[in-house]
Amino acid sequence: MGASLANWDKVSDKLFDIAADLGLKIVLAIIVFIVGSFIIRKLVKIMGSLKTFKNIDPTAGNYIITFVKYALYTVLLVSIVALLGVPMSSVIALIASIGVAIGMAMQGSLANIAGGIMLLVFRPFSVGDYIVASTGEEGYVKTISLVYTVLRTFDNRIISVPNGGLMNASISNNTVEPLRRVDLAFDISGSEPADKVADVIMKAVLSTDKVLSDPAPQVVPASTVTDGLTYAVRVWVKTDDYWNVHAELMSKIPVMLNGAKIARPETPVRLSNN
Repeated sequence: MGASLANWDKVSDKLFDIAADLGLKIVLAIIVFIVGSFIIRKLVKIMGSLKTFKNIDPTAGNYIITFVKYALYTVLLVSIVALLGVPMSSVIALIASIGVAIGMAMQGSLANIAGGIMLLVFRPFSVGDYIVASTGEEGYVKTISLVYTVLRTFDNRIISVPNGGLMNASISNNTVEPLRRVDLAFDISGSEPADKVADVIMKAVLSTDKVLSDPAPQVVPASTVTDGLTYAVRVWVKTDDYWNVHAELMSKIPVMLNGAKIARPETPVRLSNN
């Protein structure tokens, strides 16, 4: 009986030592987590207040800060696991397995995230630009998030475009340059003198506000059509004035051509087979 009690005392002492050691490790892990989280928050706050981050694109700055934040928390958690006595080889194997599983489950999302990073690096457009993608989407860039680029269309619709597809598409940025050229075309009868046609159209152009004189506007015969010529009208405007000038010229030039009695090519009559 005495031997049994002695053995139980040894076992209980051992269990107590294990519990005390484990309890101490848990307390230390909690302290490390609290202190580490406080330090990470302070570091992230300091990074956000640095002049370097204030001078770069806000979206790029947020990406960098978020990445650094999660990287620091990952290091903190790995340190805590190691503090608890878990073998690092097991931790690394577990992290690798989780990474593979997440990667397989989120292939599309990861492609979009990679696309978002590439968009930020190469900067084919910025927030506020009007873009047209070869995939068919177009509009003003409202936000560039981690996974999607959000566009606002002329009729005030919101389109969310995955960054992966957008990065692989051809993109036309219509507002990145300060000037744009308005290109119009008008079919005129071949019997009309070219000088007269050009003079009438040029008067319409020069009487339009916000048309720039440098580069100089042009009115030139560009191609032939049945019984006539196509005259190309090329005028330069500030990018913000593009659509207003486009609309004004499209309404003014035909009126002035009609007022000068400039003939158009005759449209051939198509006979019905019935």
